[in-house]
Parts: sequence; structure tokens; C-alpha cells
Amino acid sequence: MRWTICLALLLTGCAHWHSFEKRMHTPGLQGAWREGLQFTSGPFAEVKDLQFMLVFNRGGTMTESSNYDGVPPVPPAYGIWRKSGPATYEAQYEFFMTKMPGNPAELIKTGGFPPAGRGLLSETITLAKDSESYTSVLSLVMPDGSTSAATGTGLRMRFPPAKQ
Repeated sequence: MRWTICLALLLTGCAHWHSFEKRMHTPGLQGAWREGLQFTSGPFAEVKDLQFMLVFNRGGTMTESSNYDGVPPVPPAYGIWRKSGPATYEAQYEFFMTKMPGNPAELIKTGGFPPAGRGLLSETITLAKDSESYTSVLSLVMPDGSTSAATGTGLRMRFPPAKQ
């Protein structure tokens, strides 16, 4: 009788461990992504090649940088993310803006690009079944209060397959 109970407990534990292991190897949104965006309104609607690099960290923090971070120079955006449904996530991240000095003398006088406020991005992400891509809807609030909307498509960053 004792052996039957021990065997039942052992098998139950193995089943839970397998389930735990499977959850640990299914990263959901966690990881590094490359996202192409197209704004449908606002000042970025004319930009056709906007890309984000995003890292969604375990614990709900994130970092974003774009291929336009140097125009004018701005630091990466930082924020938070969470799961909101079976395959959906929401993210909010903030970024600082800088403004272009009026002339080269002003650039030297200010020592660079002075601050111009802070913006907020809010994104709703729908993860594909294979967890290797997603689609998203994004809203942007600029420091002056103006808003823009965009759609995005993300691809998980992976190492290429090892050569044999």
C-alpha cells in the first residue's frame, strides 16, 4: 500500500514538473524583438521605415530603441509590460525628447541638445501561436499632448541555426 502511494505521489510530481518545465520554455513575450511600425496619423505618418528594437524582461520591465533615436539624439525608452489575456499583452513606455539647437553657436553654448519633454507609448500586442511573431496597435502621446496611432509587426530575435 505504501509503495502505491509513493508511486502515485512520484508520478504526480513528475507530471507537475513537466508542466512547469513546459511553461518555463514558453517565453511568451519575454525576450528580444524587432518591430516594424507604420503610423497612421500624426507627425510620423510619413515615415515608412520606422523600426523598434524591444526587450521584454522577466518581471515586467522593458527597453525600446528605434532606428530614429539619433534624429535628434534621444535615449532609449523604458517601461513596463504585462499579460492581459491568453495571447495578448500590454506595454507602456516613456521616452525623453531633445530639441535641435537653432544654430551651431547655440549647440556649443548649451553643450548639446537640450531637453524637450517626455512622451508616452502604449501598445497592445497579440502574440502568434508559435510565439515567434506578433501584431500590435500603438498609441503615442507627445510632450505637447498631440497623439498618433500606429500598427506594428514584431519578430522574435533568434540566433541563426548552427552550421553542421
